[in-house]
Amino acid sequence: MKRRTFIKTSILGSFAIGLGNFSKKEKTHILTLSFDDGFKDSFYKTADIYEAHGLKACLNVIASGHLRSFQSPDKFITAERGDFNDWNALKRRGHEIMPHTWDHTNLTLISLEKAKEDIDKCLRYFEENLNGFKTSDAVYNFAFNASTPELEQYALSKVRAVRTQGDYAINPIPSTSKPVRLGCWSHGPDNADKWVEIQVNEFLAGTGGWLILNLHGLDKVGWGPITSQYLNDLLKRLVKIEYLDILPAGEVLKRRSE
Repeated sequence: MKRRTFIKTSILGSFAIGLGNFSKKEKTHILTLSFDDGFKDSFYKTADIYEAHGLKACLNVIASGHLRSFQSPDKFITAERGDFNDWNALKRRGHEIMPHTWDHTNLTLISLEKAKEDIDKCLRYFEENLNGFKTSDAVYNFAFNASTPELEQYALSKVRAVRTQGDYAINPIPSTSKPVRLGCWSHGPDNADKWVEIQVNEFLAGTGGWLILNLHGLDKVGWGPITSQYLNDLLKRLVKIEYLDILPAGEVLKRRSE
């Protein structure tokens, strides 16, 4: 199995497209850049960039990533990871912190019973260590975007949403409080700047919906990183689009179900 599901596309010059040339006013499009793994420096840097544009980041952390017992599943999760002092600090700044499994195990490769225990352990640790965390409002982000219908059903009996592999990364914009499965796309292991540009431009040219792109660290950190400069430039252009909201996943669910 590949580390992440990703879509191969041709660049076709999309990297140079200007994203601010739209005039629609209705918020028909929602974009979530969903950052995984809890890299300390990258997540602080990501938060700083988002704040510079009046936005809040969507940050998903491995519950045990800061513990000495944590063992990285591959070479892409070796940079220093933050702890819950960091995650509480970022949450106080308004950013969204959500669970990205207990220890980044691919839950589809272990028994269903063990996988359920892993989900419970992760959510319990968040309840105990992340201030204000409420399991029923959470988005559970599967490691490797790998899940099964049984795992999704179990997680959705506890949380507001799960984020996992999707045939499409453009989701319907939710209108109720019913638990929901969110599909996403990811790209790697190389730099993802151009890939993100393509996906965002194609999305903005479409009729609307909720696009979720799964990212990781900045610059050379993590699987499929994007550069800090690109993230800053992208958000600078996107905030000018009147029909687009740039929101963390949990915030979308909260706003759309109120």
